[in-house]
Amino acid sequence: MAKRNKLEIMKDVLELVSQNHNSIKPTPLLRKSNISSSRFKQYYQEILKKALIREILDRKNNKTISLTEKGFRFLEKYQTIVHFIDEFEL
Repeated sequence: MAKRNKLEIMKDVLELVSQNHNSIKPTPLLRKSNISSSRFKQYYQEILKKALIREILDRKNNKTISLTEKGFRFLEKYQTIVHFIDEFEL
């Protein structure tokens, strides 16, 4: 199996958030992302910095993660690119 590139990992993390009703806690997201804790932190920080996700704190300071509008657009555009590559067998 080929290693995932940066965009694929970012897409996978965003999809995990989306598939969990756009609300997931950090630990389950880390576990489901299937990458090391240190690499997850790097990707997570980049995704957060790019405003593709947001952190929401409840009254007890429990953190949940959800996609921003920009995060949903990223997933849409990613699928468009994948379909283009498949269609033209690139």
